[in-house]
Amino acid sequence: MGTIASLDPVRSAAAASWGMRRIGSALSRDAGRVHSDFAATLLAMAGHDLRQPLQVITSAHDVLAQTLVREEQQEPLIRAEVATAQLARMLGQLVEALQLRQRSDELQLPVPLRPILENLAAEFAEAARLKGITFLVTATRCVALSHTVLLTGMLRNLIRNAIDYTPAGGGVFVTSRRCGAQLRIEVRDTGAGIRASALSTIFRAFQRADESRPEGLGLGLFIVKHAADLLGHRIEVGSTENQGSCFTVVASATR
Repeated sequence: MGTIASLDPVRSAAAASWGMRRIGSALSRDAGRVHSDFAATLLAMAGHDLRQPLQVITSAHDVLAQTLVREEQQEPLIRAEVATAQLARMLGQLVEALQLRQRSDELQLPVPLRPILENLAAEFAEAARLKGITFLVTATRCVALSHTVLLTGMLRNLIRNAIDYTPAGGGVFVTSRRCGAQLRIEVRDTGAGIRASALSTIFRAFQRADESRPEGLGLGLFIVKHAADLLGHRIEVGSTENQGSCFTVVASATR
């Protein structure tokens, strides 16, 4: 790969009290936190409540698809299906990003990788087939010290991005291996790649590697990075423009 970056987990600084002169700034931070929590709660409520109308739209689409037989009738319906799927995906990413703020459960449990990889292989097989790309997932019996839901979400976002940015005829490959006390889970593609100047910003919220593509909110890699921070995992990125990218999740392995 032409360009390589490594992102270590963020370490939280310990809080400190510095007397009366710090009270004003503390109150300001508290007010900001209340405002942030309020906004997050509203977004979470909206994310939850919008799922129901989306399900109704999807069900109506399925019924209409059975009644429309002419090709010219099917085309608008196909566009509506794609738009609905994009909306559902963006909504899911918003809710997932908000949930990262609220994780307080145990984050260092033994997590077998094989079931996660097998489920993700089945989940994305059809999307890869329809796009005309090779999608290979190598299962492993390794066990990571991680969190099943967060680790699955990280890999799901990386695989989805790889498929989205890989043209027909290309490939997406997911592998894992143990290196000493670490597990390295790689998602590699032969897609568009990422320019070197963009590598430092791709993990920001609402940032897309390719700004010419309007689809999505640009939250996928933001979710990956913040989940990695919560888990104490590391993210490594290697990319060459027009040749592809490789994202590696580095986690601790069980003994």
